[in-house]
Amino acid sequence: MNDEHTPRGLPKMLLRALCILLTMLMHVASQAAPRPNYVLFLADDLGIGDVGCYGNDTLRTPAIDRLATEGVLLTQHIAAASVCTPSRAAFLTGRYPIRNGLISTTRIRLFLFAASSGGLPQSEITFAKLLKNHGYATGMIGKWHLGMNCETANDHCYHPLNHGFDYFYGIPLNNVRDCHIGQGSVFGSGTKQMIKDESPYVLGLIFAVLASWLCGVLPFRGRILLLPIITLCALLGLLVLFFSQFQNWNCILMENHEIIQQPINFENLTQRIVHQAIRFIESNVEGPFLLYVPFVHVHTAHFAANAFRGSSKHGVYGDSVHELDWAVGEIVKALDRLHLSQNTLVYFSSDQGGHLEEISDTGVVLGGNNGIYKGGKAMGGFEGGIRVPAIVRWPGVLPASRRVDSATSNMDIFSTVLALAGISLPQDRIIDGKDLFPLLQGETNASQHEFLFHYCSLYLNAVRWTPPNSKSVWKVIYFSPIFYPPGSNACYHTHVCYCYGDFVEQHEPPLVFDLIQDPEESHPLEPKDFLTQKRVLDAVNKAVEKHKESLFPVPSQLSLNNILWKPWLQMCCGTFPYCTCDRDRTPPWEG
Repeated sequence: MNDEHTPRGLPKMLLRALCILLTMLMHVASQAAPRPNYVLFLADDLGIGDVGCYGNDTLRTPAIDRLATEGVLLTQHIAAASVCTPSRAAFLTGRYPIRNGLISTTRIRLFLFAASSGGLPQSEITFAKLLKNHGYATGMIGKWHLGMNCETANDHCYHPLNHGFDYFYGIPLNNVRDCHIGQGSVFGSGTKQMIKDESPYVLGLIFAVLASWLCGVLPFRGRILLLPIITLCALLGLLVLFFSQFQNWNCILMENHEIIQQPINFENLTQRIVHQAIRFIESNVEGPFLLYVPFVHVHTAHFAANAFRGSSKHGVYGDSVHELDWAVGEIVKALDRLHLSQNTLVYFSSDQGGHLEEISDTGVVLGGNNGIYKGGKAMGGFEGGIRVPAIVRWPGVLPASRRVDSATSNMDIFSTVLALAGISLPQDRIIDGKDLFPLLQGETNASQHEFLFHYCSLYLNAVRWTPPNSKSVWKVIYFSPIFYPPGSNACYHTHVCYCYGDFVEQHEPPLVFDLIQDPEESHPLEPKDFLTQKRVLDAVNKAVEKHKESLFPVPSQLSLNNILWKPWLQMCCGTFPYCTCDRDRTPPWEG
């Protein structure tokens, strides 16, 4: 046999060439394999106890429950913050909010005004930006709440289209009761409390002015001495103007860079969101695409179309939940109708837990149900504020009706969608999220998060520890909000719980809870459990030190300067200060 020929008589060089060609073809085929689409639903303030598949039997959530039947239900899914703005930043970037400056040292931990100068820094990288750079069509339809302008009223430096989205339809700020005439005011209760807190100083100032006037220090003819009073009156006038125009200036609907409703009309808003979501899917049926739908529901003020009003046993809140569930169902049905479900990962969750302090002026409870868990929205590390419903569905790829009890985070979506799309994580920054896919598929049951750090704004409030090769889950809590009235589970006198000073109780030593045996966080370890407590605290303290070493100073996007209303940043589709228009071209719902 000739050494230069194979047993079949083919030259070895030809065989080698065929092998190389086959390898190249296999590589091209692997590259051509369809990448998954993503539909990511994020509810607002929905409690884990509001959903049927998590045990609720008084609200109807068949569409969300169907996702759980056809996919994977996560029982220990943790939001990276218990307040809207930082939680959403963490979700989009896969990073703790303290890394991107969406933290505060004051009472205010989110953006209140459309004309604030803070936002998600342009240096941050969202999963939308990375997916777009790798050929994905990216759309966002719903609530942004991560800033808008930096220096002028239309620079839109923080706009979703500058963070990786091709298309945006939604509200740039938040949905609060002040956006709905007749539904009360969030600012009213807060202002009353502030006046009460500062009343000695206010009364002292009034007394000093009156006394000075009576003593002749401020005679009427001495007009120059009246300047402070004139200035004060001007400021009060500006304040009156601001609150009289609050709805027009802050309750805005946008499409891409254009304001299309100011103030927003909430009538059939959910139906318009569904229409735009389905239109985006139909326009990108060839894929791949990312559709992010952060719903306006179920944050107050509540609203619902006629078909859902009065449909629940829980008033307007329950009606909103029913409409939210319907919206999820309509968008998922569109995926099925377009034969996209087999190649689309669907994720449903909430940005944080239900808001326990949301009660109307007439005493109607407007917040959600956090199940057995303690606390709620804005309460730092208590389970009720951060343990949220979460479901992942991908028919034919993920097992149906699977339940995952391991600790996961909303930051994990960042790493998961990038890994499935074949995109490497950024190497120039710390990414705190982990790839969930092995856990979702059942390849492992172990959490990739040995430690999760729970912040109350700037302050480290609690740490969750899942020891390797153990079924235990421990929670260490460093301080707790002081509930009012005493014995309650909320801060009813301040509308939200605060994170510092006289509003909290420091724990020394820290409280230690066994979350497996005591998920309600009702019974911290006692002195008799000294050895266990010491073991847990030693491990957590070492992790905290390592975590702190990974943090670098960044500008606070929620500083007093960045959250203040600045007239030159005010978006306006009319003639300032009378900003009003209605240019929404979304057709009436025909579903």
